[in-house]
Amino acid sequence: MRNLIYAINLTADGCCDHTKMVGSEEMLEHYMNLFRSVDLQIFGRKTYELMVPYWPDVAKDPTETKASIAFGKAFVALSRIVFSRTLNSVEEKNTNIVRTNLKDEILKLKNEPGKKILVGGVSVPAQLIELGLVDEFHFVVQPVVAGEGRRLGEGVSLPERLNLKLVDSKVLKSGAVALHYLKQ
Repeated sequence: MRNLIYAINLTADGCCDHTKMVGSEEMLEHYMNLFRSVDLQIFGRKTYELMVPYWPDVAKDPTETKASIAFGKAFVALSRIVFSRTLNSVEEKNTNIVRTNLKDEILKLKNEPGKKILVGGVSVPAQLIELGLVDEFHFVVQPVVAGEGRRLGEGVSLPERLNLKLVDSKVLKSGAVALHYLKQ
């Protein structure tokens, strides 16, 4: 069975609002390494619309940094599924819109052959965490206290506490800490 990975950037106070984050080339390289272990990305509409067309455009822009272009190309190369009731169409040939039951679709995908599956954003991952379908958690905690914004786990109602096991950690030059947990 394929593992479902949830990856997100957070501030030290748990904010996951992308406008509160500070990016770096090292962080892009960190996520590119994660991309090597997956062959499918899962998004909700809001996160998808934050990522596309931004990263596909960056991948084609020679004025961007080498790391940004490489990340953009790696992002574009992965297949994507967008869970949405309101998105009518997508232009990328490797992206599909799914309107069926989230749990049933993810269970089907986890049972298909392939590499790991990566989910990003907040709303869809929160639902998947509640359903017990997330196997790995990759958090990059940035040395920033936002003081406001959407928090990780906001609105999540777990039937019981979710215990995680730390399997890897790395301090980035920026002071951010990359944490990799497995669900116990």
